[in-house]
Amino acid sequence: MRIATWNVNSIKARFPTVLEVLQAIECDVVCLQELKCETDAFPYMELEEAGWHCEVLGQKSYNGVAMLSKYPLEDVQKGLSTMEDDQARFIEALVMCEHPIRVGGIYLPNGNPAPGPKYDYKLEWMECLLGHARERLKAEEPYVLCGDYNTIPTALDCWDESVWADDALALPETREAFRRIKNAGFADAFEIADGRAHQYTFWDYQGGAFQKDHGIRIDHLMLSPQAADRLQSVEIFRKARTLDKPSDHVPVIGIFED
Repeated sequence: MRIATWNVNSIKARFPTVLEVLQAIECDVVCLQELKCETDAFPYMELEEAGWHCEVLGQKSYNGVAMLSKYPLEDVQKGLSTMEDDQARFIEALVMCEHPIRVGGIYLPNGNPAPGPKYDYKLEWMECLLGHARERLKAEEPYVLCGDYNTIPTALDCWDESVWADDALALPETREAFRRIKNAGFADAFEIADGRAHQYTFWDYQGGAFQKDHGIRIDHLMLSPQAADRLQSVEIFRKARTLDKPSDHVPVIGIFED
C-alpha cells in the first residue's frame, strides 16, 4: 500500500505534470493540496479514466484538497468538523482496500505575516485539527493524516534556520502546535523511517533554490500507532521538481504493509 501527499500548486496549470507524476509514483492513494480550482472544475473525467476514485473539496483560485484512490472511498468528510471554516483545507475518507485504512488530507494555513490575523487563524486551525485527530485516535484504527502542514518541525528540516526564524512556518508557537499533534499519539513517518537531516519537500521558485538545495520539509505523513506499525519506508520523490512546469512541492510517499 503506497500513500502519498503532494501540494500541486494549481492542478489546472500543471495537469500534464500531475499525470506524469501520478504514473511514476504508482501509489494507491494520493492526497493533493492547493488545487486552486472549484470542486466542479476538477478534472474528474481524466483521472477516473486513469483508474482513480476522486473526492474533492475545491475553492475558486485558492486552497482546495482532493483524495485520489485506486480503491473505493467511504465515510468521506470534507472540512474539519471541529471548526467553522470557509476555506477548502481538509478531506478524509476510509480507503476500502483489503485491510481498510483511514486517510486524511490537509492544507494547513501558511500564517504569514506573523503576528497578525493570518497567524491567529493558522494556530486556531492547528488546534482544531488536534481536536479532530484526538477523536480519530480513539478508534484505534490505521489512520494517516497527511498533507502540507506549512510547518518546519526543527532546524534540521530547513537549509538555513536563520532565514526562516521569523517566518510563520518556523515560529516556536507553530512548532509547539505541531508537537502537540505528535504527542497526542502520532508519529512522523519520515522521522521514524528515515530521519536524515536536511531532506526537503519544498523549494521556492526564486533564486535557484532547487539547484542550490535551499529547501524545507513541510509536507508530512502523520501516523496513528496502528498505521505506524504497518509502515515499511518513506520516499521523497524529488524528481517531480525537475519536470516541466513543476510544483514547488514534491510528493512524499509512505509504503505500508497491505
